[in-house]
Amino acid sequence: MNALNKAISIGWILIFLSCQAPVEKTKAKADNPSQNPRTIVTTDGEIDDVDSFIRMLLYANEFRIEGLIYSSSMWHYKGDGMGTLFTSEMEMTKNLYGAQTDLRWPGTEWMNPLLDAYEEVFPKLSQHAEGFPTADELRSVVRVGNIDFEGEMERDTEGSDFIKAKLLDDEMGPIYLQVWGGTNTIARALKSIEDEYKDTDQWEQIYQKVIDKAIIYAILDQDATYRNYIEPNWPDVKIYYNSNQFWCFAYPWKEAVPQSQHYLFEGEFMGREIINNHGPLMKQYYSYGDGQKQEGDDEHIHGDPTQLEDAQWGTFGIYDFISEGDSPAFFHLIDVGLDNLENPQWGGWGGRLIQSEEQPNRWEDGENVRDFNPFTGEMDATFPQIRWVEAIQQDFAARADWCVMDYAEANHPPTVKAKGSQQVMAKSGEVVSLEVEASDPDGDELEINFWIYQEVGSYFEKVELTVNQESVKVQLAETGTGELHVIAEVRDRVVHPMTRYVRFLIKVED
Repeated sequence: MNALNKAISIGWILIFLSCQAPVEKTKAKADNPSQNPRTIVTTDGEIDDVDSFIRMLLYANEFRIEGLIYSSSMWHYKGDGMGTLFTSEMEMTKNLYGAQTDLRWPGTEWMNPLLDAYEEVFPKLSQHAEGFPTADELRSVVRVGNIDFEGEMERDTEGSDFIKAKLLDDEMGPIYLQVWGGTNTIARALKSIEDEYKDTDQWEQIYQKVIDKAIIYAILDQDATYRNYIEPNWPDVKIYYNSNQFWCFAYPWKEAVPQSQHYLFEGEFMGREIINNHGPLMKQYYSYGDGQKQEGDDEHIHGDPTQLEDAQWGTFGIYDFISEGDSPAFFHLIDVGLDNLENPQWGGWGGRLIQSEEQPNRWEDGENVRDFNPFTGEMDATFPQIRWVEAIQQDFAARADWCVMDYAEANHPPTVKAKGSQQVMAKSGEVVSLEVEASDPDGDELEINFWIYQEVGSYFEKVELTVNQESVKVQLAETGTGELHVIAEVRDRVVHPMTRYVRFLIKVED
């Protein structure tokens, strides 16, 4: 990438808008919560799953949580209670643990105190946005799936039956199946559907229905059931596979996140702005040196304040972030205006994934999905996720305030929409005018940043941006064709700014 294109990719122009506070503040809400994406979470209950779970509850108004399913993984399984020894199919855990009767199993009760705490903060949360489910609604969709061993999918369980029923119900539209552990409970649900319908005249219709609805968002492979069963038997099921970009929200975050942004994960920020004095839910968030210990997992020593120096992933301080490796699975579902839900290749808070050349129903990250990292001056396979870290962490802190503050005391996201079409046809050499309309429910001053997301487009010619308050003029080159993504980024100027976006797509023709 040449110096000019680097400047275009990372350059930005700021505009400050003074927004008068309305007499009556309007509660932030989704336009229609019933149209929010449907999702089911499968989780092995590792400590980073617990932290992802807590954060997800603060965003539970942004999607429809239709299942919370205990499952197993290569790192966590219950055992069958009969002393059966099990050896992992996955090379890493096979070498680490050998044959085990059970492994670091956190049980099937750990969601309960979190949902109890959510119930306590619900009256505050529901002041700030429409669509938060009640704790009882969430309790009603908790199920135990396939948990005896890593990859166990031989029998139907409450969890697999629940997923099966959702995939076969009459409500069409995608169901995002979040995989925070192994895919085995999802695999069992699909196997049960196959067993019931494969040899019937309904099979073609049922198969089509399932592949039209199911979208798996997986963080790594944590058992072999996708490879061994789902992919060969359900090759048309869509999967979004995040194997690289999630690391900046996982245990080795210090190695992935730029040093200048470490403060967003360190104890001063996490402890003061998110964990402490933010109610009973946030107090259960696991962090380094916090004195908490997960029952059942002997390897959870992160909360021991004597274990902070030279830990596995570095040296840490009290209340430092541990990990939320699975959070990108629901970050992808939060509508912040980037239009990534149906276009994972466009990039968003859940990272950027491109369609596999070998498997067209698979979208994945890796070395072929790199963004220019301005902190290192290099192309980086993790930066498609890192570029959103500051906005995500500040949004988290703002939402933590929602747990304890009334509406008038807290911050809420600005509203921004395009004036005119977001998709524009243009000719080489043309000047394209783009405009947004932005406001803030709290009357906060707004900062607008127009920038080009170079890596997701196919237009690489010289472009000049001329900004005038809420509009930008895009001067295209005299030659060249392709697609150009222009992002309007709007944040409010407060202690914990919240950021929302509009994506413009310019299709340049000769």
